[in-house]
Amino acid sequence: MRQFRNIAVNAFMELVRQPVFLLLMTGSVLFEIFLAVPYYFAFGDEMKLVKTSALAVMLLTGLFGAVLSASASLAREIRTGTALAVLSKPVGRAQFLLAKFVGLAAALALLSYVNMVGVLLASWMSFDAYGHTDLLAIGIFTGAIALAYAMGGFSNYFLRRPFVSDAVFALVFMTTLGAIIICQFTQQMHSLGDAAKVDWTLIPAGLLILFALWILAAVALACSTRLDMIATLAVCSGVFLLGLMSDYLFGVPAAKGSWWASTLYSMVPNWQLFWLADALEAGKSTFHWTYVGKAFAYVIFYAGATLAIAVALFDDRELS
Repeated sequence: MRQFRNIAVNAFMELVRQPVFLLLMTGSVLFEIFLAVPYYFAFGDEMKLVKTSALAVMLLTGLFGAVLSASASLAREIRTGTALAVLSKPVGRAQFLLAKFVGLAAALALLSYVNMVGVLLASWMSFDAYGHTDLLAIGIFTGAIALAYAMGGFSNYFLRRPFVSDAVFALVFMTTLGAIIICQFTQQMHSLGDAAKVDWTLIPAGLLILFALWILAAVALACSTRLDMIATLAVCSGVFLLGLMSDYLFGVPAAKGSWWASTLYSMVPNWQLFWLADALEAGKSTFHWTYVGKAFAYVIFYAGATLAIAVALFDDRELS
């Protein structure tokens, strides 16, 4: 168990030390806030447009983060011989691969948390045709991000600590602190004197997106046992696009009794099950948390099956 924990922690720390991880986290949360800046003319659906767009940014950022992190965590270690050095110790291949997935899942959870802060703040800052851009909130939030980078630079220069990982953890803290300051000590108007409020119903929607990212991470890790980063990205993008069209391509024939469509419909992850933004804005925001629990059970079984395939692919992989 100690070896499993050490490999998982090392995999997590290795991922948060990647400069691309810091750039993805910073760029995505800034873009989510930027979505609440322009004036939209959506006939009363401006706030809905901001929320759904911010959730879409969270999903796409997680897709790239899952692929890049899986490739950095496994494919590069296989190529450089680090995996062979670890497996020369009394560590099994299955234990090594599962620990890598735990570290990858934790890194994606950290990335999704910062993005979720950006989504909630974007829902607070969004406005319709009668509102206005909250320049004060934008200044506070960008200042918090700049301060996080300054904290990372301070620890790197004076304490000789890694800049990227310290900047990532400082960014997690400062984005949270900045969002709290904005929501508690500033005021924003949606329209006609209505005070802005954080749309807390976006939290379960964000959790479901995180569940989808964990499935993508399992698929990316399975691909990384045999493929490099570009090929892994191509396969995961294909799985993602195929899952978006799963209802049309396989669901309709399966409802008519087609056995092959029913089989493929069960094998291909249906990403529509993890996308609740439209349901939340359509007035169906009173869904029970049991749905989130069922989705989590689905993730456990699907990711478990995918990791079993990954272990089978990794078990006979030549590492020398």
